[in-house]
Amino acid sequence: MEQKRKNIAILGSTGSIGTQALDIIRDYPDKFSAEVLVANNNAQLLISQAREFEPNFVVIANKEKYPEVRDALSDLPIKVYAGAEAVLDVVAMDCVDMVLAAMVGFAGLMPTIRAIEAGKVVALANKETLVVGGSIICNKLKESQSACIVPVDSEHSAIFQCLRGENIDDVEKLILTASGGPFFGRKVDFLKDVTAEQALNHPNWKMGSKVTIDSASLMNKGFEVIEAHWLFGIPADRIEVLVHRQSIVHSMVEFSDASIKAQIGAPSMRIPIQYAFDYPNRSYSPKNRFSFLENGCNLTFEKPDIETFRCLQIAYDCLSQGGNAPCIMNAANEIAVDAFLKGRIGFMRIPEIIESTLEKLPYESMITIDSCFATDSEARRVAEKLVGKS
Repeated sequence: MEQKRKNIAILGSTGSIGTQALDIIRDYPDKFSAEVLVANNNAQLLISQAREFEPNFVVIANKEKYPEVRDALSDLPIKVYAGAEAVLDVVAMDCVDMVLAAMVGFAGLMPTIRAIEAGKVVALANKETLVVGGSIICNKLKESQSACIVPVDSEHSAIFQCLRGENIDDVEKLILTASGGPFFGRKVDFLKDVTAEQALNHPNWKMGSKVTIDSASLMNKGFEVIEAHWLFGIPADRIEVLVHRQSIVHSMVEFSDASIKAQIGAPSMRIPIQYAFDYPNRSYSPKNRFSFLENGCNLTFEKPDIETFRCLQIAYDCLSQGGNAPCIMNAANEIAVDAFLKGRIGFMRIPEIIESTLEKLPYESMITIDSCFATDSEARRVAEKLVGKS
């Protein structure tokens, strides 16, 4: 039976994940279509994408860019909208089969919630959504008759694939692999003087600037630990992180009988994106083929240095604490990373600002959507003040 073509809403179409997703749609026009394109600020690239893929709907989140996008697409039958509310509206449209949530940071929370409420399949590439509101997302999924999440992060896609056909009760441990980023093996004396340019020079992956800095600090891996907890229902003490410099083993699952399953492949985000788009099927792809003979079999695994790269331990602690702690951590991290990218603070100030923000804000054991927004706003205010004192 021929599979119906999936109409996909791409949130963050101009970012790293979004552009790779469009590459896949370009290669498989009979399987997938770009029904909705959403970007935050990059109006020119959004216009170019819209002219090529001709979606039914385009949204530019920054309302100031709306006239530019609207006028540039006025000769095409594309409906152009602007603003955060428009993003929430388009993900719930009946014509959308799947939502690729690839917006960066806290901004991805509400569109993901709205997509789940509308019963959509969510290809989730925004890890902050589960970091900030994991319990809310899980409750929304339980309430829905049709919504589900297919993870796009390479590590969670790997675990998701390893668990297919398995009983979750047989899982002994999840093993998340980490590349170690550009500063693997470095100590504080070196790290205190590194530049944003150095931090953005990731050895294996091409990603957006924010996630690349998070990878360098190991905060990205901390986020992934929290995300894995909510996606698979595994407690923190059974989620292990190993540094795997080659980025060939994307993650593993250890089972109660001592067997371990791993998902292996080239370090390309195209593979997990296409897997999510195709799920529960697989399409042949000639690209990003991996050969053990050509690449060798020197696969190494080491413990992460959580004393130097404290962000990973901060994330574990926030997951154990629960409540609004991960939300505070995420907001403070977004402010600190932005400040580092702009040269306002040093690299080692990132964990310090996160820790200080956590200390200054009151802990709340229960979270709601409203409290997440309140916590996020207050944490950003406190973190920004700490940046200003640097």
